[in-house]
Amino acid sequence: MRERRARLTYPINGEDIAVAGAAHLHCPKCGEVVLRLDEARHLRESALAVYRGKYRLLGADEIRSLRERLGLTQAALARLLRLGGNTISRWESGRNAQTAAMDVLLRLIRDLPGSVDYLRTHAA
Repeated sequence: MRERRARLTYPINGEDIAVAGAAHLHCPKCGEVVLRLDEARHLRESALAVYRGKYRLLGADEIRSLRERLGLTQAALARLLRLGGNTISRWESGRNAQTAAMDVLLRLIRDLPGSVDYLRTHAA
């Protein structure tokens, strides 16, 4: 195995996201790619950043700020959006990225007065 940097892909929301210059171990004989734990973590974080940039998604801090401004807990926002209980936590910690469609819904909640009340009445 030899240390190498090359373009690798990582799946984010069902899409393979390319990350240039990703560090990894590479077998010159069989072509196998092996990632150490820190390299795998960095690849994932880099892929999430590329995905967020590609779709111009709200960042983790922006989602947290929006939720707090609305006075909602993570669980309450998840219920309003009909999401699993830990999804908001994953978005706010940067471990996962929301889909482009969910990002639009978050922006509507942020920008349209009364949208949270509408969701409370019709969606939750």
